[in-house]
Amino acid sequence: MEVIYQYAWLIPVLPLLGAMLVGLGLISFNETTNRLRQLNAVLIISLMGAAMGLSLALLWSQLQGHPTYLHTLEWAAAGNFHLSMGYTIDNLTSLMLVIVTTVAFLVMVYTDGYMAHDPGYVRFYAYLSLFGSSMLGLVISPNLVQIYIFWELVGMCSYLLVGFWYDRKSAADAAQKAFVTNRVGDFGLLLGILGLFWATGSFDFTVMGDRLAELVETGSLSNFLAVVFAILVFLGPVAKSAQFPLHVWLPDAMEGPTPISALIHAATMVAAGVFLIARMYPVFEHVPAAMNVIAFTGAFTAFLGATIAMTQNDIKKGLAYSTISQLGYMVMAMGVGAYSAGLFHLMTHAYFKAMLFLGSGSVIHGMEGVVGHDPVLAQDMRLMGGLRKYMPATGLTFLIGCMAISGLPPFAGFWSKDEILGSAYAANPLLWFIGWITAGITAFYMFRMYFSTFEGKFRGNDEKIKDKLKKAATIVLELDSASAAPVPNFGPGAMKKGELAATGDHHGDHGHHSHSPHESPWTMTLPLLVLAIPSMLIGLVGTPYNNYFERFIFSPTESMAEVLEKAAEFDPNEFYVMAGGSVGVSLIGITLASLMYLQRKIDPAAIAAKIKPLYELSLNKWYFDDIYHRVFVLGLRRLARQVMEVDFRVVDGAVNLTGFFTLVSGEGLKYLENGRVQFYALIVFGAVLGLVIFFGVT
Repeated sequence: MEVIYQYAWLIPVLPLLGAMLVGLGLISFNETTNRLRQLNAVLIISLMGAAMGLSLALLWSQLQGHPTYLHTLEWAAAGNFHLSMGYTIDNLTSLMLVIVTTVAFLVMVYTDGYMAHDPGYVRFYAYLSLFGSSMLGLVISPNLVQIYIFWELVGMCSYLLVGFWYDRKSAADAAQKAFVTNRVGDFGLLLGILGLFWATGSFDFTVMGDRLAELVETGSLSNFLAVVFAILVFLGPVAKSAQFPLHVWLPDAMEGPTPISALIHAATMVAAGVFLIARMYPVFEHVPAAMNVIAFTGAFTAFLGATIAMTQNDIKKGLAYSTISQLGYMVMAMGVGAYSAGLFHLMTHAYFKAMLFLGSGSVIHGMEGVVGHDPVLAQDMRLMGGLRKYMPATGLTFLIGCMAISGLPPFAGFWSKDEILGSAYAANPLLWFIGWITAGITAFYMFRMYFSTFEGKFRGNDEKIKDKLKKAATIVLELDSASAAPVPNFGPGAMKKGELAATGDHHGDHGHHSHSPHESPWTMTLPLLVLAIPSMLIGLVGTPYNNYFERFIFSPTESMAEVLEKAAEFDPNEFYVMAGGSVGVSLIGITLASLMYLQRKIDPAAIAAKIKPLYELSLNKWYFDDIYHRVFVLGLRRLARQVMEVDFRVVDGAVNLTGFFTLVSGEGLKYLENGRVQFYALIVFGAVLGLVIFFGVT
């Protein structure tokens, strides 16, 4: 079994190799590489499959009790400073490797059907493979410097993938927004890393935590500085995991193709933030003020995301705000010290959220045959309805995902979310109350999404609704002063002119060729059905009765004896009360959604009119985008204009004046340089006479 650990470095290298080979092919032999699209896809999927197999072997070994494996080599040295690079395999690493590789593998299989007619099919696979490799490299990193390197690579890949359809202005803007917002958090993370190294002299997680606690305890380092360093490091996860106030990039990131939305939201970019909190837990645990900041940031983000998701009509953006809310649960769990509960929810959420996003992509794929390749129409739930009879596999898996995220037993989300709520109640009843209310809202908006999409009558052929949505989209474009003329959406199934014959798509550029949606191909439905299994069953590994998950994943500052002692204190009556409360509020949310969107006994528009300020607050995303646009975008533009004026008038003016003075003086002096010695003597005599007169007078 030791041999497996010696070759664990292959896990991130295999997808990287696939990305390099395909990328070099695109650069050197573009036409040939694009013609061999299926072969390239098989290569990349196979390499990710190999990485998945190795990850599963490592997880099995860790489950058998193999000790932590660390392999390092010296990367840089200067005096007493030594920096090592390498990889580490422990319980947390092996679990994350399996989560990332399994989700990435299924997303890659799904991509073949979703991007089948896209001209960037091969390029997308190369980006996906590079993205997966970056996240896998981050997971196995043994120190904070190596994590930061892969952290930035993950951000770069997200920029490439969110802006994949760069010919759409909205996609290009979304990629820039994601990149810039993450730079804010990453700058805080960099400052935190440097501050912790200055204080502790190490980049190792455990060493940093122990030394920081010792320094604060002895008074060598003020508690204030320790809090500042911890919060600066936390800014990195705030951006990556889309926590308030840096959450605004994630919904816009839906402009990318749906497979990357699933990968970002389930297993890679947003998971990186929670993973870093887990890795840095030895540091955070010794700074109670930072733990409180983490807990309340997560709780508020969970509530914020849920309240905004209630009014979203775009199916992907509704799921995006759902991800923000669920990540808030995980961060809150870390903040209250529920280390294993937060990571348990990270695992369960990865599978059911990947399934939900891929399900939304299947819905969009089916809708585009009816409404064309226009995201305004294909992604709006007001044009859907009744899709269950046209898309039974998609409908069934989406329903399973809704029940899992709503916390209904025995689905995966029930066990992980209930464990978080129980830990929050023990730490601070206010945090529990926020999480409990959020659970009810979550059930409401998820079943609102399901009923609007899959139940009732199909509305995709209603021209009145289409015209209304197109007019609304036109108004938004006109209000956006920075927007250019809209360009076609070369999304899934869409093709640029001249490329139809090459791929055999005979539907035309608009993609509208049917009066009813259709089920997606098997390459898209198979991953959905596979993901439905862990969405239903994987929560059973972490029930409070067996406690298997917590025995495997527990805080690095805890011992197995403490974990077993805590498990022995399990009170079934307390569990039933807490679980009953969370299930009860979820059932209330589902009932309200049913009355409004399935049975139509309650008119949502009438309720919205009665609570118009609250409805407008939710619909406008708490006005965060508007505030940020006015304060940061427009404010920085004004500042840039002022700086440009200073540069033009002062800096350039000084340079130009110097040049002008040099030119004029040179032109004048050239008449004095006539080569006559008598003239030069006269000048010297005049200068001496002038000095004598000057000093004589003074």
